[in-house]
Amino acid sequence: MKKLLILISLICLLDETHGQTRDKLTIEESYRLATENYPLTKQRELIARSEEYSLSNAAKGVLPALTINGQDSYQSDVTNIPIEVPEVIEELSKHQYKVYGELTANLYDGGIIRNQKESHRANAKIDEQKLEVELYKLRDRINQLFFGVLLLDAQLVQNELLKSDIQRGIERTNASIANGIALKSSADVLHAEYLKADQKTIELHASRRAYIEMLGLMIGETLNDSTRLEKPASLTLSSEINRPELRLYDYQRDAIDVQTRMLATRNRPKLSLFFQGGYGRPALDMLDNQPEAYYITGIRLNWTISGFYTYKKEKALLSINQTNLDLQKQTFIHNTNLSLNNHKGEVNKLQNVMASDDQIIALREKIKNTAAVQLENGVINSNDYLREVTAEDLARQNKILHEIQLLLAQYNLQATTGI
Repeated sequence: MKKLLILISLICLLDETHGQTRDKLTIEESYRLATENYPLTKQRELIARSEEYSLSNAAKGVLPALTINGQDSYQSDVTNIPIEVPEVIEELSKHQYKVYGELTANLYDGGIIRNQKESHRANAKIDEQKLEVELYKLRDRINQLFFGVLLLDAQLVQNELLKSDIQRGIERTNASIANGIALKSSADVLHAEYLKADQKTIELHASRRAYIEMLGLMIGETLNDSTRLEKPASLTLSSEINRPELRLYDYQRDAIDVQTRMLATRNRPKLSLFFQGGYGRPALDMLDNQPEAYYITGIRLNWTISGFYTYKKEKALLSINQTNLDLQKQTFIHNTNLSLNNHKGEVNKLQNVMASDDQIIALREKIKNTAAVQLENGVINSNDYLREVTAEDLARQNKILHEIQLLLAQYNLQATTGI
């Protein structure tokens, strides 16, 4: 029985640990966790391993290369010596064979191996930067979800304030009804509005749950109604563009430069040492009909000049690719600047609008307080009071909306410029 209780306790403890939810979350943590949780992130390791293997294979180009060849043939004729010397020169056999191996070591390859390594490194940088570009796009999706939850949280708080104002109105109306200076229908109007505010609370909670669960899926964490999102600080913004796409364009340009250098190395002469050893009939002495071992060693020069026929056109094609890449980069910068101007305009507009939000709220609160006293004294009815309460609530809702919209605009502007 004791063992069973211990087992049940351990299961419950594991269950609680597995089901733990995050208590609070910042937007920077959201960016980091979303990146770590995104399936595409696993490509980073694959890119690094691929680069390592490619560089290792290229480095092996400096090692000696061994080839083994064999040949067994029968030919219709052989070389004849027009001098008959019996028992000295034997007639060559038409059946000939040989097996030999050749060891070759590069002395000078024109820079091919070096450029191959540079090409592998350049391609690895491009692949990794493409991954960074894809991961950077997550920031926009995180911004929409994170600030969406913050807006809903602020609306929930404001909705509770609205319910408190309506409840105070109900209490004062009930007192007026008891004193015979108000009708019961006045309280019914306020009760109906209180129920509407309750319904709004339910709707806001449902929307928040949907947003927070989607955010949890993106960051790979368990989030629920108890998770508190920390409101980020206002940003000091810069107009300098530092997007990962720009680095991608630079890496692609570097790759084209490497390809241009490889064109030149391909047309250079190659120099190597070789050693060939084998066994066959005939061997090196063509007049000897007996099979025997042999070897040859020396230096070999190879120079393929056919590459010069297409060199200029291939170089021109690479130049076109480079020009096209520069145009793409300029177009990206142009479009990004347009987006920056839009975001800056949105930020300036919201800052100007928010300058009068507090004044509007102060005036609406003053009017509402006056209306509350008038309601208590029977000067106005519940509809008049409710109108002023709703007006103040709308002013506060507008301020909440403007604050979150300003933060979202700032973080969208930051995402547009890059970090």
